[in-house]
Amino acid sequence: MDALSWVRVQAAISRNHKVLALLPQKGGDRALNVFVFGLGYCAEQGNAGFIPEGALGLFHGNPRSAQLLVEVGMWHERPGGWEVNDYAEYQPTDDAARARSEKARKAAEARWSKKNGRAE
Repeated sequence: MDALSWVRVQAAISRNHKVLALLPQKGGDRALNVFVFGLGYCAEQGNAGFIPEGALGLFHGNPRSAQLLVEVGMWHERPGGWEVNDYAEYQPTDDAARARSEKARKAAEARWSKKNGRAE
């Protein structure tokens, strides 16, 4: 999948049940920004919704923001990073993009396992 210069965001994002759960929490407003910026990062990278740990700071994220997004179900923890919930359902993707994402996920998982002394 080629990089995109735009992303789709739900028009009623302000009323989304996950957003409503996120915003009252300390740091929730920042986490929502990180979610939207993360969508942009994924579109720009053409990575089908996978955000590597090392990329979080590139769009003003921090571990607390990521944890809040996981807690409300907007992101899912994956080895070496996070996956945006339902990214492929709302953003343009194709089979080639999914194959690249899986390859990147496996590579990140291998690096993560090695870093943490876990055998494959």
